[in-house]
Amino acid sequence: MTEEKKRVGAGFGIMVLRNNKILLGKRHEDSEKADSELHGEGTWTMPGGKMEYGETFEELTTRELKEETGMELKKARLICVNNDKNEHAHFITLGFVAEEFEGEAKVMEPDEITEWKWFSLDELPEKMFFPSKKVLECWQNNKITLD
Repeated sequence: MTEEKKRVGAGFGIMVLRNNKILLGKRHEDSEKADSELHGEGTWTMPGGKMEYGETFEELTTRELKEETGMELKKARLICVNNDKNEHAHFITLGFVAEEFEGEAKVMEPDEITEWKWFSLDELPEKMFFPSKKVLECWQNNKITLD
């Protein structure tokens, strides 16, 4: 039996900002439940996920924000593209900023994300999922990539 050829995936994160605060979710500590090929268990992450076959950018950002937080995305803008890889997986990550949205974040997938919390941009959590951290750094530094 031959080993399956490794492939690069397409993922994305949505930076939701309100009153100089960013919305982040705490990934489950159990790697089976955290559901991340990049192994982000126990870290704080932006809403996001993997692109599904045939989806437009608008469809995927709207779908994931609703599925994960219950919030309605009205408008998002692509801000960066990063090359995220470690010993477990390799993803091209698209970073979006939510420009218009409605609602309050609720835990919609408790097996994956245990809580949603607003963090001041001056007081971010220490354990942040590295692809989410890179999206934020791109936005803060007005860069298209941190590769």
